[in-house]
Amino acid sequence: MPIYEYRCESCSHELEVLQKMSEDPLEECPACHQKTLVKLISAAGFQLKGTGWYATDFKGDKKADSSASKTATTGD
Repeated sequence: MPIYEYRCESCSHELEVLQKMSEDPLEECPACHQKTLVKLISAAGFQLKGTGWYATDFKGDKKADSSASKTATTGD
């Protein structure tokens, strides 16, 4: 489930809520009880976990790749 950020336009209270994507957005502020909550746009963060994912899979280290290919071609 994604985490959504909200800010109240009345009292500027900010909160993060764990919600299903199918749930309706929140409207009432838990601090001032006004119906002035707006959903904020924020950067999504995720991590690939489990077997088969490595931190080096998509790094694109060109220096290491080129030196490995030189060694393979000149190793005769």
